[in-house]
Amino acid sequence: MSKIYIIHENKEWTDHLINRLEELELPYEEWFLDEGTVDLSSIPPEGLYFSRMSASSHTRDHRYAPELSTGVFAWLERHGRTVINGSGAIRLELSKVNQYMELDKFGIRTPKTIAAVGKEQILEAARKLESASFITKHNRAGKGLGVQLFHSIQALEEYLQGPLFEEPIDGITLIQEYIQSPDNSITRCEFIGGKFIYAVRVDTSEGFELCPADACRIDDPFCPVGEQPTIIDKFQVIEGFDDPIIKKYEELLRSNHILVAGIEFIRNEQGQIFTYDINTNTNYNSDAEAKVEKYGMLELAKYLGEELKTVNSIYK
Repeated sequence: MSKIYIIHENKEWTDHLINRLEELELPYEEWFLDEGTVDLSSIPPEGLYFSRMSASSHTRDHRYAPELSTGVFAWLERHGRTVINGSGAIRLELSKVNQYMELDKFGIRTPKTIAAVGKEQILEAARKLESASFITKHNRAGKGLGVQLFHSIQALEEYLQGPLFEEPIDGITLIQEYIQSPDNSITRCEFIGGKFIYAVRVDTSEGFELCPADACRIDDPFCPVGEQPTIIDKFQVIEGFDDPIIKKYEELLRSNHILVAGIEFIRNEQGQIFTYDINTNTNYNSDAEAKVEKYGMLELAKYLGEELKTVNSIYK
């Protein structure tokens, strides 16, 4: 009998899934790909492969984990193995430029964005943007890396010349128009099996780092899932969420062979939706889920179990 292989580089983001797999008595094995080898002449084991590889791996001293995983996906897919969130997903996970071009392809509005390499080019891009307020962010990001809000070119220049400037791991900084939400919130839409599961309202009034993982409580004082009572409701599942944007998101995910994802958008004062992030290594907030009795990791484990049945039927 084959098993579910979980490809990742951060155990804290897989523990919840593993607990659910064990609860459902599903066979699994972890492939921790912070470093390693790939024998391209060998045949990979039969089974179902699921990737939780993250663009922010370098912040955990796993600099080349995504590159290694990309090679592993090519090897697995060459041999006909079923890979959930394989090559198509990691292509978008590692580049917001790629994300925005895919969003544009499906007629999904994004904030006006300019990609730049070099400090002078970042300043030039900000001038060209001609936006009263704008943000910077890393092209290869995760965890809100490099996200800073500016209200003037001078403030940006001071940041670029100061000690707080973060050099992106791929060298590409995005300069993006700032979309003001009237209620200081964004919405994150979760998908499993390529289908919409639920939407979460996230309060952004205290900052931009919006990873919903419970593991953020451990060592990230800026992550808004901390234990302080004043911010427990920062994540709230939206009951009955329904919007035409969901159909477009599902079409985009299907086209890129992405089956598990969280897509984030913000509404401006006119109610227009601007989509700005596709997370193919999605996490869930247990406090928000418990209040509505909807559990992303449980649904994900069930989905992987059903996919494993399909894989096993092929091998018989």
